[in-house]
Amino acid sequence: MTLASLNEAEITRRLAAAFPESLPPENKELQHYFPGELRPAAVLLPLMWVEGGWHLLFTRRTDSLAEHSGQVAFPGGRADPEDASIEHTALREAQEEIGLNPADVRILGRLRQSITITHYLVTPVVSTIPWPYPLRLAYYEVGRAFSIPLDWLADPANREQRLRTLSPDLPPVPVIYYRPYDGEVLWGASARFTLNLIDALK
Repeated sequence: MTLASLNEAEITRRLAAAFPESLPPENKELQHYFPGELRPAAVLLPLMWVEGGWHLLFTRRTDSLAEHSGQVAFPGGRADPEDASIEHTALREAQEEIGLNPADVRILGRLRQSITITHYLVTPVVSTIPWPYPLRLAYYEVGRAFSIPLDWLADPANREQRLRTLSPDLPPVPVIYYRPYDGEVLWGASARFTLNLIDALK
């Protein structure tokens, strides 16, 4: 079964099988370097059906942001105390950043949680959205929105692993980098979430 042949029900089933709630977060060793309570956060991975195949929607953050400026990312951010669930966090942030109406989003499941060097515990939430869609970007935060075909992202020829020093307090760590696509470079945590999604679906 190819990625293009997967329907929403099968994607949901595969996500649940690959990432049970009991699975510990990725990068748990970072807690040794940055002790203290982690800040909960969520990102939304929006799948779109475009020209006979699944695409993933990404954003490029503006250069003026304090964290992850200029990076390719998924819509998302820190959880608020009023958020009813981590899915609510992902939907709220996507609405704020790219104008995505929560009523238009179908949640399919979660990926494995991940600890970041910025001291967040991030939950990636996988969804589908209709396409085409009238996105409205919050330009103080999002410089651009674009999509990449899932089949292209699944091709090992389009990515490599490099050692990168992410912080003076940490030893060099292996980081995933994708080849440029449409002038954008996907790397780091967003690339890892992408690869986790592809591994689960394949």
